[in-house]
Amino acid sequence: MGTTNINRRDWIRKSMLTAGGAMALPYFGFAETPRMPLQLDAKGNAIYSPFFKEYLPNLETGMPDLVAKLNANENPYGPSPMALEAFKNAAAGGNRYAWKELFQLVGKIADFEGVQSKNIMMGPGSSDLLEKTAMVLFMNGGNVVSADPAYMSLIRVAESVGATWKPVPLKDDWSHDLKAMEEAIDADTKLVYICNPNNPTGTITEHQELVDFCSRVSQKVPVFVDEAYLWFLEDGAKKSMVSLVNEGKDVIIARTFSKIHGMAGLRVGYIVAQESTLNKLQNITRGGMGISYPSVYAAIAAMDDVAFIDKSRNLNAECRDYVYQSLDQMGIEYVPSHTSFLIFPIEMEGKAFLDKMTELKVGVRAFEFMGKNWCRVSMGTMDEMKMFTAALNKVLV
Repeated sequence: MGTTNINRRDWIRKSMLTAGGAMALPYFGFAETPRMPLQLDAKGNAIYSPFFKEYLPNLETGMPDLVAKLNANENPYGPSPMALEAFKNAAAGGNRYAWKELFQLVGKIADFEGVQSKNIMMGPGSSDLLEKTAMVLFMNGGNVVSADPAYMSLIRVAESVGATWKPVPLKDDWSHDLKAMEEAIDADTKLVYICNPNNPTGTITEHQELVDFCSRVSQKVPVFVDEAYLWFLEDGAKKSMVSLVNEGKDVIIARTFSKIHGMAGLRVGYIVAQESTLNKLQNITRGGMGISYPSVYAAIAAMDDVAFIDKSRNLNAECRDYVYQSLDQMGIEYVPSHTSFLIFPIEMEGKAFLDKMTELKVGVRAFEFMGKNWCRVSMGTMDEMKMFTAALNKVLV
């Protein structure tokens, strides 16, 4: 039987960028990237649009031993003490399905959001629900309109089942170009997707403009508003689009327990939408089935831990301010953030930047958009942010 010699580095690199091998990518910061093959350029960078690409880390040397993992927008302080206690107490019930308990969580969320239980669909994290929405709505083709750059989870899955993406560049002030997005809608558009605050830029679109846009455009096509980071705003509840559901608007709002609640590894999220919209999704796929029994209890408890939510928001803001000050001292301009991460331009090729930061055991993300290379750094603890700024001084100064 003949044998074929395969270069070990080529095999490792190829395998890690395929659907199966991408299981290892979250360690490098790709927890937010769908597990599917990536479209790569000649230098091995992920291409999302003509205006937006991501530099991928060097995978040949194996998984780095990071001392500051600041590449996946994880809350370093959670889960909350109340959520942890509830999870531990419920762990012995892990042999049971959590249907009754899930209904309890749905009811609690409905009361919190000011909607009815029939307007809630649960899932193991909001990305799961973004992806399920994409699979159901685009199984027969069509196009999705969104900002560029944008959070790619829904878009990548939509493309994988036959949709096309109509990217609309952000405005100079980093807000969504709502006028251009509305003009991009055509007869084949099946969804408009808006991440607000936006990932990867951390920026926000003016509230009333977005309300007017969603109210008007949802009469033509559904509008999906991803509010994963909204609760990092002091007045997050006032900036939500969820009230439009009670007005009968065809909007879908996504929320997650992964960010402010610090439960990324426990996998709980939900969407709020019209009952008819949720029926379309649930006729094909189930949402809450993927949430574990103890995670349901943890989420119920997390909603009551207001002290932890405030602590997460305040500590996140303190770390963000520290990074602002550090970048100011280094003479680096940054984009003011409304989230648990921020971006700033780097005067270095993105892959080289990632490699140098990884050598110093600090994990970040690197992108190219708006004609520049950018670093996106998630907010960790203050100690981790000091490790980040120390590494940045060595790499860029």
